Amino acid sequence: MAVVQLFYSLAVLLKLALSVDHVPMLLWSTHSSLWNSEATLHEGHIISKPKLHMLLQPVFTQDSKILVLFLQDTLSVDDFTYYSESYGNEKPFHNVQGILKSSSSSLVLSAVECQAISHLLDYLQESVDWKLTTIDEFEVSKLEVDTSKPNILMVKLQPIGRFNDISTAKAFAANDKIIGRLTKILQEQGIQFSAIYTAMRPSRIPRRPDVVLESRRRLMAVEAQVTFVQNPLNVTNGTNTCILFNANNFSLTANKSVHVDLTNLTFVSSKVDLSSSVCSATNATLSLNYTGSVDGINSLEIRFLMTNKFYTGSARNWFTLDSVEIVHDNKKVARYNVSIISAPAEYSFHCQLVGTSSLYGAKLIPANSEAKSWDVYISEFQIQGFNIKNNNFSYASDCTSFFSPGIWMGLVTSVVLLWILTYGIHMIMQLTTNSRFDDPKGPSLSVPQTE
Repeated sequence: MAVVQLFYSLAVLLKLALSVDHVPMLLWSTHSSLWNSEATLHEGHIISKPKLHMLLQPVFTQDSKILVLFLQDTLSVDDFTYYSESYGNEKPFHNVQGILKSSSSSLVLSAVECQAISHLLDYLQESVDWKLTTIDEFEVSKLEVDTSKPNILMVKLQPIGRFNDISTAKAFAANDKIIGRLTKILQEQGIQFSAIYTAMRPSRIPRRPDVVLESRRRLMAVEAQVTFVQNPLNVTNGTNTCILFNANNFSLTANKSVHVDLTNLTFVSSKVDLSSSVCSATNATLSLNYTGSVDGINSLEIRFLMTNKFYTGSARNWFTLDSVEIVHDNKKVARYNVSIISAPAEYSFHCQLVGTSSLYGAKLIPANSEAKSWDVYISEFQIQGFNIKNNNFSYASDCTSFFSPGIWMGLVTSVVLLWILTYGIHMIMQLTTNSRFDDPKGPSLSVPQTE
């Protein structure tokens, strides 16, 4: 039994090691024999950046250098199995499966380092003098390709909002239709091309109930939380970086119905205007202006207002995030006051969850009636508005206090147990022995009442 448990633990650790900070990558091409059979065996292997570059070399040697890059925000190997079933009329990955089967050459990489993905576009542009064209889902049908020169068509798929299984399956199905539609257009035009389907960071897939029941030896087991740090958004004052901002997830919900995921627009595709941001020694404003329509909202601007002041009590300067403003259609301003987002001026500030919920580490408190119609969610929030050196975040002051709830529970429990132990020892020390003992062979011992 001990041997079985050991092998089971090793299998779980191996699965977690392969899932953290690694994403799958699907490659296919209309060119035949682009990858030989030996190169397709990569199950259980982690593809590093040099290995990925080597596998991509055949793409650069083809006569027709047309490369389509389908880029998603999150993806994992479990997505292909967990959402492989049909959800009503939605069929996630239906087109992708058909394309892989019908392609002249294909390659499936189950685990590619996220660092290799984040530098993929830079590597491609350095390898060949490509013409980069960014396409969204609305421009797919209007695609025109100049085959006389190398082209990279980067298709930014819609973010996967993982609220429940049905909404996630619909998002995957919508992206699958975009992939199928663009592939069909290129084939109808007779264009030879290669394609890559991958994501910027891994996703965490909930475990199905039936799978949990089959896993008997999971007492006190904890699913690994997957985190991936995006490249921080930076604002310069001409020469130096004066504001840094980063988050793993940056989402808004308007009127409890319209969900706006800004993660991809802010940190991946960088479709955000920072020109209204302001930097100075005492005040800084990070202005994120999203041009064009964003999920039905015609105009959207988010401002983070920060100040740098000297406090005599601590004899040092502190920076604080004083308020957050959301400016949307018709210049309506939703204003929020901010709780406990402050740090020494030389530090950055980090918090795992920031938003409008009272359960988050740092809360955005509505300051006007317009703010009550918005819900804000930011995970792995980090910001710095002053004293930035070498374009990197300084040491982070975290929103978690020193005495967390867990520490308080441990202290209170320890005090109660210590009190019980002290009381027990005190009672034992009060025990005394009799000064006289009854002799069973002699007369009974009588004790006078007055004694």
